[in-house]
Amino acid sequence: MAGAGPGSALGGLLDYKTAKFALTRNRRVGLLHRLLQLGVLGYLLGWVLLVRKGYQDTDRAPHAAVVTKLKGAAVAGTARRLWDAADYARPPQGEDVIFLVTNFVATAQQAQGTCPESAAVLDAVCSQDADCPMGNPVARGNGIKTGKCVMFNTTHSTCEIYGWCPVENSTLPRKPLLAEAENFTLFIKNTVHFTKFNFSKCNTLQTNDPTYFKTCLYDSFFSPFCPVFRVRDMVEAAGETFGDLALLGGSIGVRIEWDCDLDQPAARCQPQYSFSLQDRNYNFSVSHRTASYYWDSQRQLHRNLLKLYGIRFDISVHGQAGKFSIIPAAVSFGTGIAFFGAATVLCDLVLLYLDAKAEFYWKEKFEEAKPPKCKTEAAA
Repeated sequence: MAGAGPGSALGGLLDYKTAKFALTRNRRVGLLHRLLQLGVLGYLLGWVLLVRKGYQDTDRAPHAAVVTKLKGAAVAGTARRLWDAADYARPPQGEDVIFLVTNFVATAQQAQGTCPESAAVLDAVCSQDADCPMGNPVARGNGIKTGKCVMFNTTHSTCEIYGWCPVENSTLPRKPLLAEAENFTLFIKNTVHFTKFNFSKCNTLQTNDPTYFKTCLYDSFFSPFCPVFRVRDMVEAAGETFGDLALLGGSIGVRIEWDCDLDQPAARCQPQYSFSLQDRNYNFSVSHRTASYYWDSQRQLHRNLLKLYGIRFDISVHGQAGKFSIIPAAVSFGTGIAFFGAATVLCDLVLLYLDAKAEFYWKEKFEEAKPPKCKTEAAA
């Protein structure tokens, strides 16, 4: 307006707009409004409160401790050697990563001296002495070259080496030598502590029966609170068969999941176990071999070498705990109320901009309130 000045602009800035409620008989917008409200109510009750438990404060980083123990015995090899926990458990018991020996290749009575390198080692194949420079180690082999090319068998010649002789046996058995390991048991004791709530829980059942842990076996339905697992059951739960996995080895992941609602009794806070195949043909002997040393009657040092294959169990612990707290509860309910308001705003936009009678609704919704004139002004 031509007469508008700074004063009128300032007055418009200080105007206050109050809400005006206008009842409309528009069934389509009314239906849309009710559907949006039902959707918000379902989201608030179903997802926020029941599923996500938005009224709780949570601790998603528990401190966990794991203790393991393998038990069982087996007889293997032509010498009928007895294997117990001290032999087939690597590393020593008690860790959250444990390796169970299920197969092995033995090389007996090795002594330090000279012998032909294995024909399976590419760097050892030769046709003349010049192919075996003295003093050079055999790449991925078993010793140091002596400078001679000798017969390994009737068809192959290899470099002579100085090392532990005879060289390591590489003939793998057709079946796992420790097949009885499928019935070995793995005891897993796990304790979690949620520091935010100062709450601790152990996966072992509180019982006065001293024989319980010696006789029970974990079963997800019949015995879900027993922390003693049979090896075959764990392998099958991971989708494999023990015979196939035990031959060349593999890796099984054991996941312990805690989901504790601390608004409920503590007895209802129990772990869930799951098993997954992480790797096949896991060869423990790639980085570790084991040997037992002894002296013969001539005071010469000998050793028996074992190349080990087996199943590695990786145990991981995850979890969360929740407990009622006024702050997350207020935030969740405040968010729900805001969504209800957003539904009303959306319906207003539809009514004022998309409806065929939008101009009529504009006039009904927005009205300027003017104060009545004084009597003296009216008389004049």
